[in-house]
Order: sequence, then C-alpha cells, then structure tokens
Amino acid sequence: MSNALAIIKDDIYSTRERFERMAGGALNFEREAGFAVQVISSNDYALNIAMGNRQSVINAVTNVAAIGISLNPAKRQAYLVPRDGRICLDISYMGLLDLAIQSGSIMWGQSELVFEQDRFELQGFDRPPVHNRNPFAKDRGAIVGVYVVVKTRDGDYLTACMSLDEVYDIRNRSSAWKAWESKGKKCPWVTDEGEMIKKTVIKRAYKLWPKTDRLDNAVHFLNTEGGEGLDLEDNKPSAVIVTPTKGSMAELPIDQQNYLRELAEEVKELFESEEAGPPIAFDRIEADNLDSDQKLALWSVLPSNVRSGLKKEGEARKAKPVAA
Repeated sequence: MSNALAIIKDDIYSTRERFERMAGGALNFEREAGFAVQVISSNDYALNIAMGNRQSVINAVTNVAAIGISLNPAKRQAYLVPRDGRICLDISYMGLLDLAIQSGSIMWGQSELVFEQDRFELQGFDRPPVHNRNPFAKDRGAIVGVYVVVKTRDGDYLTACMSLDEVYDIRNRSSAWKAWESKGKKCPWVTDEGEMIKKTVIKRAYKLWPKTDRLDNAVHFLNTEGGEGLDLEDNKPSAVIVTPTKGSMAELPIDQQNYLRELAEEVKELFESEEAGPPIAFDRIEADNLDSDQKLALWSVLPSNVRSGLKKEGEARKAKPVAA
C-alpha cells in the first residue's frame, strides 16, 4: 500500500464514530469505508485529488451516512467521484428512487426516457402512462422526453413527465453546465446525459410525493454541494418551492447542517437531564462560538420547550448584575 493511500484510508476510518452515529445502523461502516477506499485507490487521478483535498474525502464519506445511501457498486445508488479538485458524493437517479422507497415515501418507482419512435400516452397524473416501445430496436430516434411514475403506500399512482426542451432549460441554468460551457469542465450532463435527464424529472416530481427527510436531504445536497444547482421553480406546475430564509438550516452546507442537528440532539439531552438542565445546555451552545446564521439554524430544529427554556436562561443571565 502506498503512503498516500494509507493516509487517505486513515482519513476515511477516522470518520467511524461520527458515521455510525449519523447512520443509526442503516449502513455498515466497514463495508462503506471499504467501498470508499476501493474507489479512491482505483486510479492515480482520484488518489491525487484526494491527497490534495483530504477534507473533501471526509465530507463525502460523512455525507454517505447523513443521507443514508450506499457506495456499493452493485447497487449503483451513489459514487465517489473526483470533480473540481475534490472528492464528491454523487447520487444516481436509481439512488434517489431507492431512498424514496426505503424511507417509506413510495412503494416503487420507475423513470424512462421517451424516444421519437416510441408511442407514449399520458393517462392522467394519477394513473401510469402507456409507453409502447421496442427496447431492442437499434434506432428509436432522438430523445424527446422523460417521465417518472411511482406508487404510493396508499396505492395511488403519481406520474410526472417533461419534454426534452424543459429538461434542457433546467440543465442550461445549472452551475455544472455553465462551467462546461465557459471552462470546458466535464460534468455529468456531458458524461451521463441519460441519467441526468431521469434525475431531473425525479427532482421535479419528488416534491409531490409523501415527504421524507432523507429524500429532502439528498436532493438538497445534489443541488448545492453536488454542484448540480437545479432551479426547478420556473418549470414546476403544481408544487410550491420554498426559498430558504436567512439563517435557515437549508441555506447552510450539508456538513454544517449535519453537525448542527447533532448539536441540537446533544443540547436537548442536556436540557432534559436532571443533572445538567438549561444552564449546561446554554453553556454548550455558547462554547461552539456559532455565527448568527448557524445559531438561527440550530434554533429552528430545537423543540419549542427547549427554545423557551434557553431563552429564559439567556434573559436571566443578562439581568444578573455583574460582580464588581
């Protein structure tokens, strides 16, 4: 084993405690760490990128646990890829659908490209479409659109479809595509266009599915840290896009979100503990020297009784006279 690979392996295994706490038993650390080492050791380019930005490796592995997605190559859910001078977690369209299934949002889902020679007929948004095609045809023509159909736990079908023009309109507004056009930086829209087309329709449709935090986190990650930066608002017909407010959790990078959620759990436990209580919980927050946005984000995920108690603790300390 080379010295560089040994260093990166140590970095990956240094995340064990945090990984296991965040994954909550949903993923096996040893297996996922092994997959990560395997990917980075597979070629010198990936290893050099990892050595040049070791923190990106730690962040990527931690995000695997936070989102709850496996790097198992057989599942094809997610990958570690060298991009823009760092090692990035990338989630496939199959990974998004698997997350939706595993988290209980849907029972099953399927996304397909539609070609010129296919016969596609939409039966309504609450019924699966008719899609007749010859999967063995050597030429089905050009891609004209894409759709995703899912079945919810209540037995309802939900269908969403997009024309290729709609997909490309979103692609053209993504940061990754703009970097390709201006600087020639390859991105998934260049190397894996079909998968990105399917991923785009899933990102539009998922807002209409039963809500789950895991799927929300995955899509938010792809649109921010993942560099896809898709703005779905202009093309979304029936769902409301909520723009993150200043200091909200969604506005922060995912590694900060993960840390602040962990901190919120710790503060809550201290607050409810008979041995600690509000004073110790208050001191725990103060010890982190959070900036104003981080404090607001932390505040947003604390239970109302904890917020109220901490507010009273802060007011009491302000009112307490300073000793001469």
